[in-house]
Amino acid sequence: MRQESLDFLREMIETPSPSGYEQPVQKVIRKRVSSFADEVRTDVHGNVIAVKNPEGWPRIMFAGHCDQLGLMVQYIDDEGFLFVNSIGGHDPIVLVGQDVVAWGPKGPIPGVMARKPVHLLAHDDNELKKAPKVSDLWVDLGAKDKKEAETLVSIGDPITWDLRMTEMRNELAAAPGFDDKTGAWVVMETLRLLSRRELDAAVFAVSTVQEEIGLRGATTSAFGIDPQVGIAVDVTFATDHPSMEKKITGEVNLGKGPVIYRGPNINPRIFDLLHGTANSKKIPHQLAGVAKATGTDANAMQLSRAGVATGLVSVPNRYMHSPVEVVSLKDLTNCARLLAEFALSVTKHTDFTP
Repeated sequence: MRQESLDFLREMIETPSPSGYEQPVQKVIRKRVSSFADEVRTDVHGNVIAVKNPEGWPRIMFAGHCDQLGLMVQYIDDEGFLFVNSIGGHDPIVLVGQDVVAWGPKGPIPGVMARKPVHLLAHDDNELKKAPKVSDLWVDLGAKDKKEAETLVSIGDPITWDLRMTEMRNELAAAPGFDDKTGAWVVMETLRLLSRRELDAAVFAVSTVQEEIGLRGATTSAFGIDPQVGIAVDVTFATDHPSMEKKITGEVNLGKGPVIYRGPNINPRIFDLLHGTANSKKIPHQLAGVAKATGTDANAMQLSRAGVATGLVSVPNRYMHSPVEVVSLKDLTNCARLLAEFALSVTKHTDFTP
């Protein structure tokens, strides 16, 4: 991966963006794309829309959601401990013992996610065996009491895991928030690859918001853009680690390329063109099927207005919805290459009617 592009990915990861609180990372994205997009705008929902060749035809929408899982301050007790609600789908057991950051009005406040020690849980066998709920946990900022805690955070402030990206062996990287800052990175990197190319289509690269709580940003931005073609870029479950059942999820490996999906959510001509482009341009890729509506921005785009010819391309991800999500940097680069070549292959005469 180019160093400039890697630096952009790292900055995105290290910038908070829980659903509904995406403004900081959207600022980073706007700054990045302003040098090569023909237009950049932000809609009232908070989606960032960067455009190449705005008068072209057809309109292609590439969507990757920038929002990540998070927590929200719900209650501060007299001792200054924070009790929280979940933003998005957390596995509470993954929260226990993690470094966290509360994003208050005065800036980031480091803390830890705490639970009763195992020694004391052992006094009650049922309590020891049952999985914790988010309401069983609390955040310790080191405040001496409620009064001090209230000088640091307010009710409704967001909390994230400690946001950092770790480069690993074999061009892998680990971080919280790869779901789906990888997708937002890919669609903006695609626009960079297209910035000096001639194409018939208008390309709208959208960093969507609030996917984790119901595909909300894709719903509103697709309505506003009114694309003829929409491709979502999200993450998908890698199966190249213990405990994964390939007979249920299919086989997906890190480093073997982006995953091109088939199924009812996918327009068959979009699939054929993506698959054919990957083969002709010798872009590493994998195939997977999903037999129902996907839980991605592709679902919202497909059903927008009178319907959109929709595709889904995914980045393999180990340990999804955890602070140690692992992806291959090569897969991200190849995903952007695939979308760019796809856009270049679309002409004003391309028919996506099944």
